[in-house]
Amino acid sequence: MSDKRPKLLIVEDDPGLQRQLRWAYEDYQLFIAGDREEAIEMLRAESPDVVTLDLGLPPDPDGTSEGFATLAEMLRIKPDTKVIVASGHGARESALAAISGGAYDFYQKPVDIDELGLIVSRAFHVHALEKENARLAEAAPEQARVLGRLITGAAEMTKVARTIERVAATSLSVLLTGASGTGKALLAQGLHDASERRGGPFITINCSAIPEPLLEAELFGAHDGSDAKAGKIALAHRGTLFLDEVGEMPLALQAKLLRFMQNGVVDVTGDAQPLSVDARIVAATHHDVEKLIATGVFREDLYYLLAEVVVRIPALKDRPGDPALLARHFLNRFAKEMNPLVKGLAPDALAALDAWDWPGNVRELENRMKRGVIMADGKHVTAADLDLDGDRADGSDVVNLKAAREMADRRAIRRAIARTDGNISGAAKMLGISRPTLYDLLKQYQLQG
Repeated sequence: MSDKRPKLLIVEDDPGLQRQLRWAYEDYQLFIAGDREEAIEMLRAESPDVVTLDLGLPPDPDGTSEGFATLAEMLRIKPDTKVIVASGHGARESALAAISGGAYDFYQKPVDIDELGLIVSRAFHVHALEKENARLAEAAPEQARVLGRLITGAAEMTKVARTIERVAATSLSVLLTGASGTGKALLAQGLHDASERRGGPFITINCSAIPEPLLEAELFGAHDGSDAKAGKIALAHRGTLFLDEVGEMPLALQAKLLRFMQNGVVDVTGDAQPLSVDARIVAATHHDVEKLIATGVFREDLYYLLAEVVVRIPALKDRPGDPALLARHFLNRFAKEMNPLVKGLAPDALAALDAWDWPGNVRELENRMKRGVIMADGKHVTAADLDLDGDRADGSDVVNLKAAREMADRRAIRRAIARTDGNISGAAKMLGISRPTLYDLLKQYQLQG
């Protein structure tokens, strides 16, 4: 029966310490080397994930040159190995040199077995996380991509993608609803690419980004004497027109859009001859359109033409697993562009990604990952690099029930306070606890009410 225990290599030339360490690490497959040659041979043969390395190796047992040479060769052969360096020679200088040379951690002799055991255990944990990071990053292009470029592992978002794939095969107009930054534009592009119109143009216009006088010409075109400008609707002929933030469209332009959707003709400003256009309309908004209709700022008849199919996109916080999955995707992309030394996410960053509510959704996550890659000093982006260290959590404790409970409490408290606009009494009632209890929790978790 094969030994499934993690592999630990100890590079130490003192026979007494070898015996002591062998006894202390029964939970690991243990391999012991007394010099550089043996260490490199075992590294190649057994491929251990973690190594403890004494810098004072023969033929320089009273110095550090042989140990540093061994460290460099190990990381050249197996860069993902977590090497924990030990030395009693100029501890501070050796520690700085070892860490800058790629060592995972450093401890000073004489050895404290319990302390070293914690460092070794954490090294295995970090190695496992990095291995999972790499596996998911490689899997994302095949297993986590749906509807072309959309990356998700959440059942809620996969259901959205499947709905869009079915609707794409029809000629129905589609209204995408959801908070800003949830990926409405990406889904609209995916719908076009999955439709029979994919060979035609995909034209986008943001109805909230263009002033009303200019928006009419942008949408419907303009004809001024010999000077003619085609509008976005005409440019989308035999393709798809994506009206982003359609809830911001002025009423006067809603009437012109309504006529186009009813008759397939565009009234070009300054031209008496209407233009026939065959374009599919996909619209999106972060507003509650029914409320806009009730307040008289959006036409009900236009809504029913735009919303033959309504697809509601869940917020990032309601898509379990997607923050970490998307974070790895963005990290890989930004690291190539801006900081090739960055290889993954630190445990506290993974915990923070899971705990955060993501009010800005995927757009916020993308921006934080860009910041994190730029700010990272080492191989791993930390919670502080992401500016998410306010709810700092040790990634090694994520599976601990107490830590998981605290993370859930933090998330529920933040949501309740946000939904009651900071009203402590209302938040306490929503949470089903008393005001004094909520105040105690706010103090305990260092959350501001």
